[in-house]
Amino acid sequence: MAEPMGFFTDVSVCIGCKACEVACKQWNQLPANNGGVVELTGNSYDNTGTLDGTTWRHVRFVEDFDDRSQGRWLMFSDVCKHCVHAGCLEVCPTGAIFRTEFDTVVIQADICNGCRACIPACPFDVIDINPVNNTAMKCTLCYDRMQAGMIPACAQACPTESIKFGPVAELREESEVRLAELQRQGVSDASIYGREDMLGGLNAFFLIIGPPEWYGLPKEPQLPSSRSLNGEGILGAISAVVAVVLGAISFRNLGPLRRKEAAERNQAHEDSQSQVEGSV
Repeated sequence: MAEPMGFFTDVSVCIGCKACEVACKQWNQLPANNGGVVELTGNSYDNTGTLDGTTWRHVRFVEDFDDRSQGRWLMFSDVCKHCVHAGCLEVCPTGAIFRTEFDTVVIQADICNGCRACIPACPFDVIDINPVNNTAMKCTLCYDRMQAGMIPACAQACPTESIKFGPVAELREESEVRLAELQRQGVSDASIYGREDMLGGLNAFFLIIGPPEWYGLPKEPQLPSSRSLNGEGILGAISAVVAVVLGAISFRNLGPLRRKEAAERNQAHEDSQSQVEGSV
């Protein structure tokens, strides 16, 4: 297996040009958002939505601050995290999701049955159904390009080198150097999101400024197994218990009925036997 490869995305130098989005769509032949119609929502200057089945790299405009005196407008190029412990891969029932030789996580559209099990399993809300082929899709970290020794399209297109691609171990070293540099410059709220203690490490990780919630990132992402006692897990457990109880009640109620039916059948058999013997 080759050494793990991934992305290090530095928010501090992203200018929000969305060149990475365009390059991703062009290379992967993904359709334009909203059929190519550009519409502002009135809530943001961002007009390209979110990560979904046809948008695998998305630059989020972080505009909502509690304290607007900060005077900062942050740009965040989001992407699949290619988790070392990937919830989507764990729950896929068909084996459509696999880990490549580069330690990245890829969905095979020709094997995916569109069951959507992977969608709630992703703690980052990355995966969605592609309406064109009705299968789950997300960033592949340009698996086809990597196999050919090429750089992923988004990283190649980034004009400020906000998106860096390479061996994960080297990128982690580089990220710590950059973090220390920013902190020396007085950016005290800079941090690395996606270190090894987060789901075994994210192969696509970030240098962010401010709390992860600003960027729509969960502070403590959890795998489906660790969420089993929350939300869907509780509902699933309750449903299972209800099914067992109802089954037991039905079985108990059916018992006397079945015994009555059996007794009636036996009585009918005995009566018929008596008639046969009387005729003889």
